[in-house]
Amino acid sequence: MGRLTLEGLELIDAIDRKGSFSAAGEVLHKVPSTISYMVSKLEEDLDVTLFRRNGPRIEITEAGKELLREGRLLLQAASDLECRVKRVASGWESNFQLGIDSLLSTESLAPLIGEFHKAADTTALRLVKETLTGTWESLLDVRSDLVIAAGPGPAGGGYLAREVAKLDFWFCVAPFHPLAKAKEPLAEATVRSHRAVVVADSARHLPLRTTGLLSGQAALVVPDMRTKFVYQSEGLGVGFLPALCARHAVDAGGLVVKRVQSPRAAEPLSVAWRAGSQGKALEWWIERLVDPALVKGILDSSQRAYAATSGRATKKASGRSATSVR
Repeated sequence: MGRLTLEGLELIDAIDRKGSFSAAGEVLHKVPSTISYMVSKLEEDLDVTLFRRNGPRIEITEAGKELLREGRLLLQAASDLECRVKRVASGWESNFQLGIDSLLSTESLAPLIGEFHKAADTTALRLVKETLTGTWESLLDVRSDLVIAAGPGPAGGGYLAREVAKLDFWFCVAPFHPLAKAKEPLAEATVRSHRAVVVADSARHLPLRTTGLLSGQAALVVPDMRTKFVYQSEGLGVGFLPALCARHAVDAGGLVVKRVQSPRAAEPLSVAWRAGSQGKALEWWIERLVDPALVKGILDSSQRAYAATSGRATKKASGRSATSVR
């Protein structure tokens, strides 16, 4: 029984694209007689007619068209596989997933991604957002190869981490929120009487982490830091925000920073990868993400993204009355 080969699919594809045996022979570097023999042999093996001959004119049959529809997918898959194998053999990973905490903007990584594609054009890069412990978990669960994670790493090890920045947190409220004019420092009982906006931890297996929420305090749980920032700007709740997120809004009067009796300590921002992992893509990203100048660029870009969001949120909330949000 004959077997359909990639060479046979390439032959049919070339004839269909070029319109004749001779033109296909030029592409495949074969004489027309060899092309004619190969087509006849393939038709005999498959027991179907792939081309109708009308003198020098060649027309593909419906059976040939059906074979090409699926065959071209196989040719593309084979080409992709060949590229991945060559890339792996050279030390570059075929796929690389980068996980970042949701407080950072994905836009901040655009310049680095452009550089990466020039260095590793056949390594498929995937960017995912996680939050709190979820970012660390994506690394330990092998969903991400490298993460930019906020807060302390989980116990148990299995990973290497490099602290690249410190994140300061400010307790922020909208200027029309009742706490905006409350006496400082705000007591826990005072803060507890108002709803907090908190970001949901995206961890699936590790213990979930909740930050900035007092015992017994009502909470509005949101999926990411950008949403928390917007909702607090609109007066839907209160809570701690990273200074890089809130700075522009505070300067523009869209948020008010309040001193509290129980401030939130600064937290590390770390780049982490699994112990024992290797690969040129991993090396490439580690080298850049631990560079202080590049890290500053990422943080500055994220801050500008929040500044743009701040302008829209302030405009939307400007007509709101100073009513209590409880």
